[in-house]
Amino acid sequence: MVVDIAALEQIAADAWPAARADRIGDWRLFASSGFSGRINACWPLGESGLDLDDGIDAVEAWYADRDLPPLFKIVESAAPPGLADALRRRHYRARTETLMMIGPVGGAAGAGVALSGDLNGAFATVFAAAGSGDPGDTRERLEALARVPSPRAFAALTIAGRPAAIGAVAVAGRRAGIFAMRTDPARRRQGLARRVLQTLAAFAAETGAATAYLQVEADNAPAIALYAGEGFVEAYRYRYWAPERGLRDAVLAET
Repeated sequence: MVVDIAALEQIAADAWPAARADRIGDWRLFASSGFSGRINACWPLGESGLDLDDGIDAVEAWYADRDLPPLFKIVESAAPPGLADALRRRHYRARTETLMMIGPVGGAAGAGVALSGDLNGAFATVFAAAGSGDPGDTRERLEALARVPSPRAFAALTIAGRPAAIGAVAVAGRRAGIFAMRTDPARRRQGLARRVLQTLAAFAAETGAATAYLQVEADNAPAIALYAGEGFVEAYRYRYWAPERGLRDAVLAET
């Protein structure tokens, strides 16, 4: 599958909005509370207009002004030549390899899944229960979800009156981004996430999308198997480049 990486990265960046954003040329800068990698990192999606070292200096200064560690989200095949080597010389290391997967939309919605245009208590309950356990992390991600642009939908699957699995989708033109796929730990391995994913895919098609994309960490074999079973394939990979010292592990989580 041929994918315009730069175009898809731009769509994905806009679909998961950070609390604060800026640019240095084509390098997009995102900052929130310091947990979710995508909204606390520099996305170098072209040239900064500076030489590499000056560009990295500018990124580091921008994050220092916001009391956050510098972080780069890099698709090496699309990054400026030499950027990874320049970061390596500064004692940055690549971590949290992540797959960008592309898949179909359409089909029938999963049984028992309800959709809402806004976040609700059922969604937030599962999101917190299946998260890292850090209230700051949960709050940052829920705030990001509340900023997701329309058209969007939040899915919640309820069993015996209790929310059990969730997911979200945002449609931008012909692309639909799928996020926040989580299942209550007590309800895992029951096929619930598949029903949520099918519902989000059906909504995406009804809203005009032709394909869907999602991100999943490379070591999350069960999730990758689920997505592959629904027709998703790997389009490319990216990694976060972070200084060897001073970075919270939580900042790199992609869930």
